[in-house]
Amino acid sequence: MSVSKSENTRQLIIEKAAPFFNKKGYADTSLSDVTAATGLTKGAIYGNFENKDELALAVYDYNHSILLKGQSAAMASVSDAIEKLLAMTAFYRQEFRSVSLRGGCPVMNAAVEADDNFPALKTKVKATYRGWRKVIAQTIEEGKKQNRIIEKADADKYAAVFIALIEGGILLAKAMDDSSLLNNSLEKIDDLIIGELKK
Repeated sequence: MSVSKSENTRQLIIEKAAPFFNKKGYADTSLSDVTAATGLTKGAIYGNFENKDELALAVYDYNHSILLKGQSAAMASVSDAIEKLLAMTAFYRQEFRSVSLRGGCPVMNAAVEADDNFPALKTKVKATYRGWRKVIAQTIEEGKKQNRIIEKADADKYAAVFIALIEGGILLAKAMDDSSLLNNSLEKIDDLIIGELKK
């Protein structure tokens, strides 16, 4: 199926605007930043997006999709539930530099900025965290069926802890320019997987 010129233009705007929104923030990214990055006029931008908020939401979806594809591919590369969970931490260990160069975790960045002043973005962020938590919890439940994870493990609680450790580790590592701070969090998750979840 062919892609129309307007769809191509819309995607170009999203991709060129994405680094600005993730690095400068949703409030501080200006339309001038977007026109400079794309080489398009303000009229062309507004011809594809009703307003800056609509563009910001599309950019969030795009930035999040990059992260999600990488994490999903890592976890899908193995069938054993324990290995899937370890693949998730390995992904963040390997990808921290590229995530950092793109401005940090787009989900966490959006969560902080949208908390009080961008309800539509906050709704998307909440859906992202719910989805991520569900994937981890389902993986733990899958591990119970595989007889690889202890039956009494509270899948939802572990999922929430893993996400908190990953996001907190990224925040500290990015703020301090020290990837070892993220690695500490990822090692703690690995310890929980092997020491508490694994049968």
